[in-house]
Amino acid sequence: MAVLLGLISSMTGGCYLFESAQGQLSLMSKREPIARVIDRPATSAALRAQLEEVTSIRDFASHELGLPDNGSYRSYADVGRPYVVWNVVAAPEFSVDAKEWCFPVVGCVAYRGYFVERRARAFATGLKAQGFDVSLGGVAAYSTLGHFNDPVLNTMMGWDDIELAGIVFHELTQQLLYVAGDASFNEALATTVEEEGVRRWLLAQGREADFAQHRIQQERYLAVIDLLRHTRGELQVLYASGIDAESLRGRKQAIFGGLRDSYAGLRAQWGGHAPFDSWFAGEINNAHLASIATYYDCVPGFERELAAVQGDLGAFLRRARQLAKLDQTARDAAVCGPLPPA
Repeated sequence: MAVLLGLISSMTGGCYLFESAQGQLSLMSKREPIARVIDRPATSAALRAQLEEVTSIRDFASHELGLPDNGSYRSYADVGRPYVVWNVVAAPEFSVDAKEWCFPVVGCVAYRGYFVERRARAFATGLKAQGFDVSLGGVAAYSTLGHFNDPVLNTMMGWDDIELAGIVFHELTQQLLYVAGDASFNEALATTVEEEGVRRWLLAQGREADFAQHRIQQERYLAVIDLLRHTRGELQVLYASGIDAESLRGRKQAIFGGLRDSYAGLRAQWGGHAPFDSWFAGEINNAHLASIATYYDCVPGFERELAAVQGDLGAFLRRARQLAKLDQTARDAAVCGPLPPA
């Protein structure tokens, strides 16, 4: 117990150690081997089918993609709520750069995670009172970066099998390689492996039609991401303009209004079916945009690296390990900088 509390302390920092320790211990106590849950007569047919699919996905991840072969995603836990944690992201009123909190082991991260929703809301309220733009959202998946054997959660069971495969590939990549304090590198690497893994997994099953539909959905998703990144760039220019605060607020809201209009235009082109509908249904502020760059700015660079080794995933991951050893400036230049000339 003392060792566990010490590790959680190093992962989370002192001010909300007790809650994090309680949440992690509670989560671990609910784990059951997936095989046991599948064999239990009371398990519903739908849950049994999904867990059987997860088992197949998990084996594919290690045997075909070279991802860690450990106890993660080989157990199941029902946490009894719709989300496992609630993340709070904050950004200054006139900045699209997220506030960061720094801890040992994981480095600096642009969010605070809470196992209890009311505590997340209380923390978000405090940040708003300080003048920050704040976003708060429930998260269905949770990872300890391999420090513990992470379970598959009931919160993930509403997803289809492609989404389940993607999250397993993504999180196992971060167990394989994680650079403390460099979220852009970590998330872009995991996103690249996730997409390549999903492609291989679907084609290995002869699901070309599903892969084609997945490609369409991904293209739409990336179109919205590009729209959000463009808006983020507009706001960066605005906030650096030096005009007075009242004018900044007015133009800021006009830019967010233009973002909603542009999204509505995309949605209309796609027949009313688009990703991010729930995201656009609520408030949009700097904090909502702050994490976009974290996940996607460096993805094109990693895609170039994968193409450079003709899709050899083993060689790609070895190259990623070499990049991880570089200092931040050199690493950013290699994978997060602008595209090279044609």
